[in-house]
Amino acid sequence: MNNAESFTSQTFHYLMQNKLAVIGGILVLLVFVLSIFAPRFAPYDPSKIDIKNILVGPSWSHLLGTDDLGRDVLSRMLWGGRISLEVGFVAVGIATIIGLILGSIAGFYGGWIDSTVMRAVDIMLSIPTIFLVLAVIAILEPSIINIMVVIGLTSWMEPARLIRAEFISLKEREFVVAARAIGAADSRIIMKHVLPNGLAPILVSATMGIGGAILIESALSFLGLGVQPPTPSWGSLLSSGKDNIEIAWWLSAFPGLAILITVLGYNLLGEGIRDALDPRQRE
Repeated sequence: MNNAESFTSQTFHYLMQNKLAVIGGILVLLVFVLSIFAPRFAPYDPSKIDIKNILVGPSWSHLLGTDDLGRDVLSRMLWGGRISLEVGFVAVGIATIIGLILGSIAGFYGGWIDSTVMRAVDIMLSIPTIFLVLAVIAILEPSIINIMVVIGLTSWMEPARLIRAEFISLKEREFVVAARAIGAADSRIIMKHVLPNGLAPILVSATMGIGGAILIESALSFLGLGVQPPTPSWGSLLSSGKDNIEIAWWLSAFPGLAILITVLGYNLLGEGIRDALDPRQRE
C-alpha cells in the first residue's frame, strides 16, 4: 500500500469513527438519492393542479398534504430538491475554481500579486454576501442559471484564502525546492506538486459551501428573486406557504425541515472531513 492509499484509508477510518459525520453523510446521501430520483419517488406530477384537493392536510393519499392549487407537496419537494442541489453544486464549483486559481497564484508568487488578490478578497468580504447577491439578481432576470453564477461569483473568497494559506506553507517544502532545482516550470510545480497536497481544506470548504449555497438560493426564491414558478424549489415552497400558514402549517413546515436537514447534513459532513484530514483535530 503506497502513502496515498494509506492516507486515504486512515482518513476514511477517522471519518467513520465520527458519529456526527456519519449522520451528516447519511442525511446528505438520503437527500441526494431522493432528489436525483425524484421522477421515480414522486407520487404525483409536481405541477398537476387538483381543485378537488386544495389545502388538504397530510394523509395517506398525500403524505405531506397539498398546496393552494391542490398540488402534492411531497412531489414538489422532491423535485425542488433537485433544483436546490443543482444550485449548490454548480455555485460551489464556480466559487472553488475561482478560489483555486486566485489563491494558488497569490500564495505561490506572493509580493504584489498576493497583496492585490487579498485586497480584492477583503473588499468582497466587506460586503454582506446576501445583499450583494440580492442586488445583482434584482438587476438581472431571475433564473436558475443567473442564480448559480451569481452565488458562485460572490462566494470564492473563502476558498481563495484557504488555498493561499496552504500554498504559502507548501511552497517552501523540500519536494518543491527539489522540483525547482531540476528546472521544473512554475505551472508544473503548482499543478503536480503543490496543489495535490493542498486540496484538503478546499474539500472541506466545498462540502460546507453547498449548504450555504442552498440557503442563499432558498432565501432568493422565498423573496421571489430565485427560481420562478411553476418550477418548484424549497424557497418558493416556503414563500407560497406563508400566506396560508395559519390554516396549512405543512406548506411551510416540511420545506423548512428539508432545508434544515440538508444544510445540517453538509455542515456535519464537512466538519467531519476537516477533523479526519487534520491530525491535530483527531482525538
